[in-house]
Amino acid sequence: MLLVTTGVLQRRLRIGWRRWHFLFVVPIVSFLGWYAAGQIGTTITAVVMPLAIAMLAPAPAGRDPVTSTLLREPFLANADRNLIQARRTRSNTAIFVLEVDRFKLLEERNNRSGIETLLRAITTRLALSLRASDAIARLDGPTFAVTLAPAASLDLEAAIQLATRIQHSMAEPIKIDGLNVYCSVSIGFCLSDRIEGVDSSELLQAATNALIEAQRHAPSAIRNYSPAMRSRIANCNELSQQVSRALEKGQIRAFFQPQISTRTGRITGFETLARWQHPQRGLIPPIEFLPALAQVGLMHRLGEVMVNDALSALSRWDAAGLDVPRVGVNFSNDELRDPELVDRISLQLEQFCLSPERLAVEVLETVVADHADDIVIRNLSGLARLGCSLDLDDFGTGHASITSIRRYAVERIKIDRSFVTRIDADQEQQKMVSAILTMAERLGLDTLAEGVETAAEREMLAQLGCGHVQGYGIARPLPPEDVDQWIKGYRAIVINQRPFRRRVG
Repeated sequence: MLLVTTGVLQRRLRIGWRRWHFLFVVPIVSFLGWYAAGQIGTTITAVVMPLAIAMLAPAPAGRDPVTSTLLREPFLANADRNLIQARRTRSNTAIFVLEVDRFKLLEERNNRSGIETLLRAITTRLALSLRASDAIARLDGPTFAVTLAPAASLDLEAAIQLATRIQHSMAEPIKIDGLNVYCSVSIGFCLSDRIEGVDSSELLQAATNALIEAQRHAPSAIRNYSPAMRSRIANCNELSQQVSRALEKGQIRAFFQPQISTRTGRITGFETLARWQHPQRGLIPPIEFLPALAQVGLMHRLGEVMVNDALSALSRWDAAGLDVPRVGVNFSNDELRDPELVDRISLQLEQFCLSPERLAVEVLETVVADHADDIVIRNLSGLARLGCSLDLDDFGTGHASITSIRRYAVERIKIDRSFVTRIDADQEQQKMVSAILTMAERLGLDTLAEGVETAAEREMLAQLGCGHVQGYGIARPLPPEDVDQWIKGYRAIVINQRPFRRRVG
């Protein structure tokens, strides 16, 4: 078996052409040109040599300017050497690919200097988790790759332990402009013994496929490559062709996540969340199918389905004697630009004989902050006049001004989960949320914290004065057939539950 493939040779040649010592060849070739053909030969050499260098070495050498990690080509060359050595010594190597979760949100909240600080801190922590013989590359934006030096002890268990160690190293906050910023990473990896006879490009692609699978379960997910992943990724491409039929067949429907009062512990509402119950693949999260729906222009239709499911659920809960004050539905940009939105919502409320205040319209803060669109303003104002309440979602991420909050008649702000994570232990988080709550109190706005995952986070939010909480720490999004039983079970628990401690003053 050839130890050096064509891809390996090409990478070595490209790197060799880039090295400075190659410049010593130029005078020799120039002399030979003069010796063979005099001045004409020298002239030809002066023209041909730069062209040859440009053709054979199109990519610049060096490292990533922000993190000083390897670029892709030198990284792959390093990984090739590891593969060759692993085969010679009958040991094992691996490539890890990791990406910062919710990086787009971090970019929106921090300037370029802050993002570079974040990337350098991630690189430093990553290096401290590895051996000196391992190599790191920044592939693109928030994506990094690691190639491990060969080791006989490198097996699946050791790889998972390393991935876990990397994730733990990212858990501590990173200081950006004096504030604590939390981030997490999802990781995909592939051991060299999982794919026989490959070069580093294929091993990198396999690790990337594992990362894609991990991101389906993000944040902080870890996945090992398996051949079945390739077919699953191919299936994702098929979803775009299936999504419109799934919507019309009722496979895409509303799930409901409860919201509770920090003062009484009672249920104050539910948020409606779209989920696709695929007949073969099971439950598909919205991150996979929403882009496909947007691409085929069906976000408007999805909005109609979500509102209909939400109002239908409210009507059913009322009939069953279950006290659910209201239900929230997320409205996309496409829906908010629909000139007939207010009339449609009014008609749907009438069909279910429900008063408008039972429906909460949830709008991303970025929509309120970025849009001066007359249709958007008119629709939000019209829904407020109709009697629907307006929740400002992901507050703290879109830089909405107080003026815009007043313009859109916002009644409640939903504090983004990035401010909630580890709030029980982090005083900086507590200060940030306290400032938001103080502002909301002065403006007469209600508050809800998203992404509450632990009892300690919920307790701290109650002490700070946040009005409502929502997250996995209370319940995951529930299919409609499970909600009734959950409400009954929760009501039985809360009767004997001590109330949350509230702040004094």
